[in-house]
Amino acid sequence: MRLCKVIGNVQSTVKHPVYHGHKVMIVQPLDENLAPRGDSFLAVDFAQAGPGDVVLVAVEGNAARQLFGDDQAPVHSVIEGVVDHVDIGDAK
Repeated sequence: MRLCKVIGNVQSTVKHPVYHGHKVMIVQPLDENLAPRGDSFLAVDFAQAGPGDVVLVAVEGNAARQLFGDDQAPVHSVIEGVVDHVDIGDAK
């Protein structure tokens, strides 16, 4: 799981049938202080997220394929939830 921010979406006129009915979003990984960390990537939205939302992203094919219910789905990353609040305790 990665904490990410949705920074945009992807539109296409032709896509694999497994993607029908799902949005493909551009997400930016975040560090523990919600600062950008690393390169952005694509994730299929299962949480009705939108640009600006902080989200939880599963970044491994098996979890993604389980959500689709298709062991052959060509998917690697999925948005599984929108984050309401991040609270980091004292690091002692």
